[in-house]
Amino acid sequence: MAHGTAHHHESNTKRIWTVFVILSIVTLIEVVLGILKPEFLTDTSFLSMSLLNWIFIILTIYKAYYIAWSFMHLEGETKGLRRAIVWTAVFLISYLIFILLTEGDYIYEVFKSNHVAWDF
Repeated sequence: MAHGTAHHHESNTKRIWTVFVILSIVTLIEVVLGILKPEFLTDTSFLSMSLLNWIFIILTIYKAYYIAWSFMHLEGETKGLRRAIVWTAVFLISYLIFILLTEGDYIYEVFKSNHVAWDF
């Protein structure tokens, strides 16, 4: 029995191309910066890491967020669900970056000075 409700299937071709272009531009920026490695970005340090590395981290987090926003259809969800997913991911990624940088810097100093510091 047909109920007369027709499902209108709209084309998402424009949306797909928009996502493709945005992600391609961000990836192209990362590749160009990785190849050129500008001196002012590699020589300038912020929180024990070069600005170039911070740019890579920020662009990668942006790409991950945008992929989730587009392909997991988060833009159509309620505000509470979006915040629960996004803020949890942002917190966990930030925490992981903090731990990796802290422990990595400590290990680097141990190898550099051949001295283990126990002043935690």
